[in-house]
Amino acid sequence: MAAETLTANPPVDFQTAPEHYRHWTIDIEGPIAFLTMRVKESGGLFPGYELKLNSYDLGVDIELADATQRLRFEHPGVKAVVIRSGQERVFCAGANIRMLSQSTHAHKVNFCKFTNETRNAIEEAGETSGQRYIAAVSGSAAGGGYELALAAEHIMLVDDRSSSVSFPETPLLAVLPGTGGLTRIVDKRKVRRDRADVFSTLEEGIRGRRAVEWRLVDEVVPKSSWNETVKARALELAARSDRPDGATGVRLTPLARTITENTISYPRVSVTIDRGGRVANLTVLGPTTPAPATAAAALAQGDQFWPLAAARELDDAILHLRLNETEIGQIVIRTEGNPALALSYDALLESAASDWFIREVRLLWKRVLKRVDLTSRTLIALIEPGSCFAGTLAELAFTADRSAMVDGALSGNAGPAATIQLSPMNFGAYPMSNGLTRLATRFLGEPETVTRARATIGTALDAKAAAELGLVTFTYDDTDWLDEIRIMLEERASFSPDALTGMEANLRFAGPETMETKIFGRLTAWQNWIFQRPNAAGDDGALKRYGSGIQPTFDRKRV
Repeated sequence: MAAETLTANPPVDFQTAPEHYRHWTIDIEGPIAFLTMRVKESGGLFPGYELKLNSYDLGVDIELADATQRLRFEHPGVKAVVIRSGQERVFCAGANIRMLSQSTHAHKVNFCKFTNETRNAIEEAGETSGQRYIAAVSGSAAGGGYELALAAEHIMLVDDRSSSVSFPETPLLAVLPGTGGLTRIVDKRKVRRDRADVFSTLEEGIRGRRAVEWRLVDEVVPKSSWNETVKARALELAARSDRPDGATGVRLTPLARTITENTISYPRVSVTIDRGGRVANLTVLGPTTPAPATAAAALAQGDQFWPLAAARELDDAILHLRLNETEIGQIVIRTEGNPALALSYDALLESAASDWFIREVRLLWKRVLKRVDLTSRTLIALIEPGSCFAGTLAELAFTADRSAMVDGALSGNAGPAATIQLSPMNFGAYPMSNGLTRLATRFLGEPETVTRARATIGTALDAKAAAELGLVTFTYDDTDWLDEIRIMLEERASFSPDALTGMEANLRFAGPETMETKIFGRLTAWQNWIFQRPNAAGDDGALKRYGSGIQPTFDRKRV
């Protein structure tokens, strides 16, 4: 019965704000932000477990994701962020075991995915936003706690003979560091393979100088000079940042959102759920007014600046569908609006790319589009009369596994003819996890097609032109449109969801392997498999028997 606990609770809400945090605090000291983790034991997202030893659940990670986002938008003068513990003798014990043992499989996997997307956002902040992260590890950093530290650019470990880093999942829980831990120690930190093997089977972990020698941390610091050294290192990183001094940030206010049984509504995004067909119809509304003339004018609009507001709403909608609508297997993506107005915003995003605020808006769209790419649902884009697949919004069509476009008029739809329009933003601003643009990934063996597509920037491409360029999968006229779309959706709904998840995850990321594609590919494979195996999740498995004093019972066959 324990496994049913999470499904009996209200839907997960990904909105929060610092005044509602229970587990994190943000303290700003000039160019440094101290992000302190002090997890409230009784503050679990669901009942049935206590968050002891700074262990975390999805609720803790939702606050962390919110904090990292706010630091980028609300505090442009922050150039270095220190993640530290507010508890004695423990940095972070990782994902809460009781939570994992009672969670549904879908919750476990989506939890791991969201956690890792937050880690990626931390890494991106240092690489592209000039907001550099330091992990100040005092006490034990175990499992996901060490994975949190691994997301930082620089890891400091206090030398007090007890503080350590460890990956105890294999010996204790029969699972793996599932949010990128194994990949990051060998690909990012370049730990030797044999040493990584030893490290990942040591329950007690590694501390002191040995942790530095094995490249598990960057430095160990005596306890007597810990606070001073942490601050000094943060100031060194801050000095290398290009974030502005004295700039005014943008407050991220709560989203205007209404949720009913079958709808999710925002000012710029709407979702309607067809439960019988297991389909979510997601529509993004383009802007209704031209873009402001300058970056300063965009900043003055705050979080109502259309690209920022639309990205936040789309992100929230995708997360809601992921976690709270697990039986909805397909997301049908539509857009509505005036392509010319959408392209006016793209022009500003391109011309003012060096402005700190515009840069953050562009980077937010990059992260949200990656979130769409990594969502384990079939994605189908429908380009219909009155649609607005232009520039940045055209990327939504390129995230899709399939797309269909109306050729000509459509009965019951009096909108302008369906078109796709490209902008410079489609050719570098929004790389996927593989490091390529969606068009470069789409045309991996046809670089000349990308060149042809670039030559059409600003041109309204009708169904015939879009098909000739390979920008859509199918084109149908009014006679066939409704039947062909119905057949496509019904056929897809008849397939195994497990097979589709594996197929889509394999096909979406053609091209070069990166640390990010490895992490998510392995997450899709090993977590979907290992988290369901009796050795971990069975009644006699390690997750269920952890802390009971009874040894788990393992099926010893290697497969």
